[in-house]
Amino acid sequence: MAQSPFEWIDEQARARRRAGLVRTLRPRPADSALLDLAGNDYLGLARHPEVTEAAARAARTWGGGATGSRLVSGSTELHAELERELAGFCGFESALVFSSGYAANLAAVTTLAPHGSLIVSDAGNHASLIDGCRLARGTTQVVAHADPDAVRKALHTRTGPALVVSDTVFSVDGDAAPLADLAAACREFGAALVTDDAHGLGVLGDGGRGALWAAGLAGAPDVVTTVTLSKSLGSQGGAVLGPAHVIDHLVNAARTFIFDTGLAPASAGAALAALRLLRREPERAARARAVATALYERLTAAGLEAVRPHAAVVSVRAPSPEQALRWAADCREAGLAVGCFRPPSVPDGISRLRLTARADLTDGQLDRAVGVIIEARR
Repeated sequence: MAQSPFEWIDEQARARRRAGLVRTLRPRPADSALLDLAGNDYLGLARHPEVTEAAARAARTWGGGATGSRLVSGSTELHAELERELAGFCGFESALVFSSGYAANLAAVTTLAPHGSLIVSDAGNHASLIDGCRLARGTTQVVAHADPDAVRKALHTRTGPALVVSDTVFSVDGDAAPLADLAAACREFGAALVTDDAHGLGVLGDGGRGALWAAGLAGAPDVVTTVTLSKSLGSQGGAVLGPAHVIDHLVNAARTFIFDTGLAPASAGAALAALRLLRREPERAARARAVATALYERLTAAGLEAVRPHAAVVSVRAPSPEQALRWAADCREAGLAVGCFRPPSVPDGISRLRLTARADLTDGQLDRAVGVIIEARR
């Protein structure tokens, strides 16, 4: 009998089990007693009554789905309204909404890196940016993490168009990219800067306007950024923001825009409501940063090794993948949900607990979370 064509899958599964790297789905109930420091609802808006009602109203008005790609039947007045307000809030000329932040990143990188171009990519970039580099027709050079001099060295060798690609806040450790220095390096060599502000929007900048706003780069003619609607805005989807002629180019050339079904109206409605709520309550951004700082200071004071957060992500290192998994499981058993990042999700191979600060976390909940993490580690 011939060998199964999927035998290699079973071999990989056995290898994952031996390394302690098996991942499993854990469906969560609608109501949970767990204190959640694992999700990315940084501003606590995913269940806000205004946001959920806006989602329901949009579904009743426009239907359960977009019904087609944005260029066919998937664009509604709601999508256009979200794009206008998102661009205005973040300080950019134009915006284009996608079905996910992943799709937005693929679009930005592949569409802005034509054949013959050089893409300079930070070693710590998110998987969606990495996949964009792999799919792009340009040549990619990966450089040391958060190192503008390494970017300059890479750009010095270029002969055609060039693109520097970086997260603004890196999703694993929560550290920030040196955006001003990266922009300066780009301008020395006439390169464009493309950033992913998934973890900056809603947390950094004046009232949560994002890392580009905070760095004084919002609206610059040589800067493009992507955002997600699924973190601080508590919804689903993503967007690319930049100069109007760049966004027009994406409409005509980005495959993840042209060939993908548009964002569901309910998600667009929820994101728009969350954006308006943030504009009305800008203090939520500062509170999320304050909670992150408090988590870091109290955990490191207890002897744990953590990375100082620049936004809402707090990374706490674990000795091994198996111990990280056990640590997270013990936290869950004690009523606290935390993220557990292990290879290959972490570029340096070091496993971590990943904590996400939330603006709606009370001081009492903060005390409880810190106590559980410390006790579970013991």
